[in-house]
This record gives sequence, C-alpha cells and structure tokens, in this order.
Amino acid sequence: MTFKNILVPTDLTEKSRKVLELAISMIQKNVGEITLIHVIEKIEDIDDEDLDNFYKKLSMRAQKELDKVILDNKSYGIRINTEIIIGKRVPEILRIVHERSVDLIILKSHKIDEVCAGEGWATISYKIAIMAPCPVMIVK
Repeated sequence: MTFKNILVPTDLTEKSRKVLELAISMIQKNVGEITLIHVIEKIEDIDDEDLDNFYKKLSMRAQKELDKVILDNKSYGIRINTEIIIGKRVPEILRIVHERSVDLIILKSHKIDEVCAGEGWATISYKIAIMAPCPVMIVK
C-alpha cells in the first residue's frame, strides 16, 4: 500500500521530529505530500484580548519551528505543508483528515503504564486511532 497524503500532527518536540522522519521515509518522492500540523489547545469559554495576544505569540513561535523543520528536510524533495490551528486537538486533526483526504495519520504517543493502563485510553493518539476514517500509525 502506498500513501500519497500523510498527516503528521506535531507538538514540536524532538520525538515528533522522529515521526516526521518516518513519514518522509514512507512517502514516494515527487508523488505524495506530508501535512504537518500543530494544534494550539484553545481555552474554552474565555474571550480575552490578552489571551488572543498569547495565541498569536504561540502561533508565531510554532511557525518558526515549523519553518525550521521544513528547511531541515528540504533535501528530501518531498512536499511538506504546514498549518497551525487554534482549537481542540482531536476535532481539529479529524477535520483536517476529512478536508485534505488524508490516507494515513502518523502520530506519537507515550508508553502506557501497564499498572494503570486504563488511564491511557484518554490520550489524543488513542482517540484519533478509533475515530479516524483512515489508517493510523502510532509511534512510541
């Protein structure tokens, strides 16, 4: 199975960069594309000018990081689109999946503690894995 449109949600950590490297290795050069998104979690029910400025600063910082990631991976010849979204992570990721006809999602997850395994069911990666209409690869 070949993938032409891979979505990589990122939290801009080093571990997320490894997920992008995996996506790059899986996509065909000059055929597919990767969409790298960063969702800034929105605080519900608060409209405040200071908060808007806070989101703008976070967005600018995230854009600098995403620009650096694209520059670092330019030599692979793979189209990488980026987007920064302010909202709720799971619904926004799923919205992008539908809007862009994504055929694979690759995202990171932390290891679940076997003693308290029930606590891991609420992770973003688990929610995406059960709700996404396409295959999901979770990287630990």
